[in-house]
Formats: sequence, C-alpha cells, structure tokens
Amino acid sequence: MTDPTHGEPDSATDSTPTQAPASAAGGGKSDRLTHIDATGDARMVDVTEKPVSARQARATGFVEVSPKVVELLRGEGMPKGDALSVARIAGIMGAKKTPELIPLCHPIAISGVKVALEVEDTGVAIAATVKTADRTGVEMEALTAVAVAGLTVIDMVKAVDPAAVLTRVRVETKSGGVSGDWSREG
Repeated sequence: MTDPTHGEPDSATDSTPTQAPASAAGGGKSDRLTHIDATGDARMVDVTEKPVSARQARATGFVEVSPKVVELLRGEGMPKGDALSVARIAGIMGAKKTPELIPLCHPIAISGVKVALEVEDTGVAIAATVKTADRTGVEMEALTAVAVAGLTVIDMVKAVDPAAVLTRVRVETKSGGVSGDWSREG
C-alpha cells in the first residue's frame, strides 16, 4: 500500500526493502532499479540508515569541435571570451545544482568539485571530480558537472562551429559508501 501523502510504501504492508542489498559478487550492484518501488512507482531511495562516509566520483566527457575552434582555443581565444574558464565555473555550478536537475537525486553537502578542461587536437576533454562526506554518492554530480561544462563549451563555440557535439559522458571511478570502490578499468 502506498501512503498517499508521501508516495512512499506503507511499511506496515510493504515488506520490500527500501534499499537494494549490496551484493558481494557484484561490488554493491543491485539486481533491480532502486528508484522504483514494489508497485512500480518512482521514489527517492531512503538513505536514512546508510552510514555517512567519505565519497568521491570522477566523470569524463569530450566536446568534438572543428580544427578552427581548436586553433582559437589554443591561440587568442574565442570571440565570446575565455571559453574554458566559463565552462569550468559552469561545471562546478552544475554539480551544485544536480538535485534541482535530476528529480530523484538527494541534495547532499558537496565538499569539493574540480573541473578540468584540456584542449586536444579534435576537441576539449573534460574531467570532473566531486567529493562529499554523506549518505549517498556523488556520481550524478560528477556527470552533471561534465555535461554542463560540455554544454557551456558548445555555447561558447557555436558561432564558429555549430556542429560541436558533447560525447562520451561517463563515470570513470567512484569510492566510498557501502558498495565500496568502482573503476571503469576494473
């Protein structure tokens, strides 16, 4: 039964756990979608019982741009100004605004955000690292930082390269919490 005032399962009639159990073999991965309750309704995961721990996530992405944009970024800069500095600040702001953008993300106390942008021969590589000491991780904050920084790069270069595209946005590593450490490389 669902409590109509909160949309949460009524604990007296729903014995489904509010958190997915951590699997030793799966590195803490769940075998179900944790933002969906037993009745199929969307819900915010209850993290009340999870311990506060130091957590960190790193995400990356890439903005593919024309050779002309690469030349401008490596030289005197774009007509709109310092594109990389603006994108870096936008990425940090994006991480801080994640719960406002992703409906079921918990608002957490972010203790640090670092966004790095590097001009390469075919575009701009973006990496974001987000840290917290809280009950849930910061993977979504790191992904949002990369996405917002990338979109800002596109906004800054679109007058020169309207075909610029944000690609390969993904989590590379995460650490802390009940599920422990995870890395894309293994």
